[in-house]
Amino acid sequence: MRFTRSRWLAAISAAVVSLACVCAQAASPRYGGTLHVKLRASSVSLDPREWTPGSLSSGASEKLGSLVYDRLVSLDDHARFQPALATEWSHDAAGRNWQFKLRPGIRFSDGALLTPADAVASLQSTLGKGFEVTPAENGVAIRAAHPVSDLLAQLASGRNFIFRVQPDATLLGTGPFFVVESVAAAPVDTNPSVTKPAKIKFQANEGAWSGRPFVDFVEVTLGEPPLRQLLDLQVGKADIAEIAPDLVRKGRQEGLRIWSSSPQTLVALRFDDGLASPVSDQLREALWLALDRDTMANVLLQREAQPADSLLPQWLSGYAFLFERPMDLQRARELRAAFSAGVPGATQPLRLRVDASGDLYKLMGERVAVNARKANLMVQVALPPANASTSPAPAAGLHLVAWHYDSLSPRAELEAFVKQLLDGAELPVNTTDPEQLFAQERRLLEERRILPLVLLPEYAGVRANVHNWNASPWGDWRLADIWLDSEDPMTTKTPAGPPK
Repeated sequence: MRFTRSRWLAAISAAVVSLACVCAQAASPRYGGTLHVKLRASSVSLDPREWTPGSLSSGASEKLGSLVYDRLVSLDDHARFQPALATEWSHDAAGRNWQFKLRPGIRFSDGALLTPADAVASLQSTLGKGFEVTPAENGVAIRAAHPVSDLLAQLASGRNFIFRVQPDATLLGTGPFFVVESVAAAPVDTNPSVTKPAKIKFQANEGAWSGRPFVDFVEVTLGEPPLRQLLDLQVGKADIAEIAPDLVRKGRQEGLRIWSSSPQTLVALRFDDGLASPVSDQLREALWLALDRDTMANVLLQREAQPADSLLPQWLSGYAFLFERPMDLQRARELRAAFSAGVPGATQPLRLRVDASGDLYKLMGERVAVNARKANLMVQVALPPANASTSPAPAAGLHLVAWHYDSLSPRAELEAFVKQLLDGAELPVNTTDPEQLFAQERRLLEERRILPLVLLPEYAGVRANVHNWNASPWGDWRLADIWLDSEDPMTTKTPAGPPK
């Protein structure tokens, strides 16, 4: 979702701003240097076909994928669709048949020309069933089984990149960078219990159609502990690093520039209906009323999260404010008092498995158990095994899950949510009408199979040597637009305040 403007325009714009502002730290933008980036994910995939919708790893993979690949269209900060690999598009009155004209002369990083066949093969593998993608004159045609007025939003987000699969199964892109080095995580020779983090190095694509990026290289380190990433920012070993929500306040207190996105991750509870002893409706209702989402967001997460009343955030759906946030301990206790002896959570604890990895999610699982106890419900937290490949995960009737929003289409996002988290179910209504989507989401919430907890933005620390940081509200970092100071970042003092 990176802007498709030429780099020289970005350079001129940044230079004008620098001249107009006497507080500018550098005279003009410059090319060169290596941008050091640190992500919390321990592993990523640069093959969009492998990304699982809603997974936390898909968000990190998409960030790096945008360095290598482009999409047919992009979206600017004013929610306007912009040409990218497609220069123009049209559709019929029903919104089922779409035509896209490809930008001529686009080349992959190896110099090969982009063809309609490349776009067809890419989109057919990422859009999924319900779409038929075929070559058209100078472009591609997309036919949908039902009206898709939100197709542009789908094509501008998620895994819908354009790529070419090589004979050795590697993928080529038309983006501003290409991969030159990839090192997997490995044990340290002197201490096998310690693991070296994985690293990926990207090099500037001199022939990129959108213009050469400013930096020569982007070096990405994966999976380092959150506190280590914070320290690396302070001592200059990282230029940009993800910050865990529970460390944001600490980072600000220590003078780091912190950027935040719109809410990108939903933390929720999911009931497992596959148990031999099904969970009762009364238990679902009682737990729903016992959850203290405000305390989770404001105390546990130090006001760096939002209480979740819905499955989709307000910025994506536009109607989330219509949902209420119930909490009624008295009513929850009354429901609990009426339980029969065999209901999980009464005489036998309901096992809560924390499916999302990380200390933050473990703390949230423990908070859920504390809330449940106040309503006389028995919830026992069961963490996943350290080695899932050799030890099966414990059976559980309740799961704490984290869902990352991938699509800019609320309909597509809700559909993926239902399919992934509710046993492969299908969203019964294929519509982009907000009233019908609201009705569907309300029905899902009333079933109490999913209980939203909090919404988490993405946070990143950005050092003072990083200029033209222009990340989008929905989490695209646009690293190709960044340029670096010539000063040694180890000696650069990082001021407080938001990144510019």
